[in-house]
Amino acid sequence: MDGMIETRGRAGVVQRHRIRSGAFSGPTSGLAPGNVQANLVILPKALAHDFLRFAQANPRPCPVLAVSEAGSPAFPTLGADLDIRTDLPRYRVWRDGELVAEPTDVTDLWQDDLVSFAIGCSFSFEEALIEDGIEVRHIARDTNVPMYRTNIPCVSAGVFQGPLVVSMRPMKPADAIRAVQITSRFPSVHGAPVHLGMPHMIGIADIDKPDYGDAVPIHADEMPVFWACGVTPQAAIAQIKPPFCITHAPGCMLITDLRNTSLSAL
Repeated sequence: MDGMIETRGRAGVVQRHRIRSGAFSGPTSGLAPGNVQANLVILPKALAHDFLRFAQANPRPCPVLAVSEAGSPAFPTLGADLDIRTDLPRYRVWRDGELVAEPTDVTDLWQDDLVSFAIGCSFSFEEALIEDGIEVRHIARDTNVPMYRTNIPCVSAGVFQGPLVVSMRPMKPADAIRAVQITSRFPSVHGAPVHLGMPHMIGIADIDKPDYGDAVPIHADEMPVFWACGVTPQAAIAQIKPPFCITHAPGCMLITDLRNTSLSAL
């Protein structure tokens, strides 16, 4: 039993080392069950204050879990053996608002003025949904979660502005009600859904064509359920066009050593 507890407790380290070695470069949903996963935004220090204000003004899509010291590739509160430059399966590199590369390591791009933000991820509450018997379709199909840009504007702060991005999971109405109850307990990882059903009402013209991630089938007795998504900063980056920044690739998260249960509000 002690060995099982030790392995479970070290799941984040094990997966980060696997990713760091180049052995895994795909979506992280379902990896290290029980461990908190995080979105990542890395910006020059000159933009960090405005981004923090943007995140604080939009806590549903941008719940901040940790902020690094300028130039540091570490998040000590999220994991002792953690390197922001190497421990995500895939990154996105942005120049003047344009996506220019999706590397698996950003060590060669690192600068002394970079500040990193770890933002809560809905992958963390999926464990609670599955434990309650609710199917999470993209995990069942071993694909990335579908994500969509909406017509809902975020609250602007400093130079940052842009639309809310949402992730979607199809559910039967009874499961959707239960999912609202479950995810409401996790405000640090987006909390309750922001919209149920009728995707056109939030600007989604074709539910079968997500802006990020992979489409999943929605059965006749199901509705799409939408949560605020940590890809929202990438929509803002594309709009404000900063000279340089780095984010996670959608679905490819930072796996921390925190436990999902530590984020429950109840």
